[in-house]
Amino acid sequence: MSKTQVDGNSVVTSVDEAAGLGFLTLDRPARRNPLSVVTMSDVTTALLELSADERVRVVIVRAEGPVFSAGHDLAEMIGRTLDEERAIFDGCTEMMETVQAIPQPVIAAVQGPAIAAGCQLAASCDLVVAASTAVFGTPGVKIGLFCSTPMVALSRAVGRKRAMQMLLTGQTIDADTAAEWGLVNFVVDAADLGREVRDLAAKITTASPLTVRIGKQAFYRQIDLPQAQAYEAMAETMATNAVTCDAQEGMAAFVEKRAPEWQNK
Repeated sequence: MSKTQVDGNSVVTSVDEAAGLGFLTLDRPARRNPLSVVTMSDVTTALLELSADERVRVVIVRAEGPVFSAGHDLAEMIGRTLDEERAIFDGCTEMMETVQAIPQPVIAAVQGPAIAAGCQLAASCDLVVAASTAVFGTPGVKIGLFCSTPMVALSRAVGRKRAMQMLLTGQTIDADTAAEWGLVNFVVDAADLGREVRDLAAKITTASPLTVRIGKQAFYRQIDLPQAQAYEAMAETMATNAVTCDAQEGMAAFVEKRAPEWQNK
């Protein structure tokens, strides 16, 4: 497995070529893995680099230490100008949008607290597997800074009322509640988190990389469209998908009762 260190000890990336997995690890456990300006930029860069690696079929975002991420580095946000504050949140938005823009599915492996922008990062991922030790929260209201950007990802994951409950009270929810509300796909014992995430990723890597890319991009393209527009857009997507080599191969393999041989085209 090849590894790359980014930002000193802030972000580490690695690739398990045999499994088709790319790992992005937040690696500042002593500071609760804060999403500083530099770290957010490095996460964005790392995601783009992993997405360009033909060996990587699925990206897993994880963190060292007991905390997934405590969110923004608040020390960077004190005494700043309006333009400097804008730059912080522009960088955050770019990072979150990159998670969903890259072609590979991104799975968050959340082992501990995911707070504020850390909760936003988890919610922005395509899939989330949480350890039973994880908690999720948007406590900005308690310090005079409403979690408005985390609200974007959170409200799309759990719905209006539950998002408002978290945002207005600032209280955390446990992993089981997060799963019940739709923020998390499923919860596992902490000791099993790595294996369970790999198992989930392995189910994805059996499919055509082209088909997965088409599907992920299509999902985010249609999700906020009115139903009629969504059907119109997705009918065209399915038609163009159907004439790809991999779709033709997959359908033929199904009819012929054999394993498909993907060409990624």
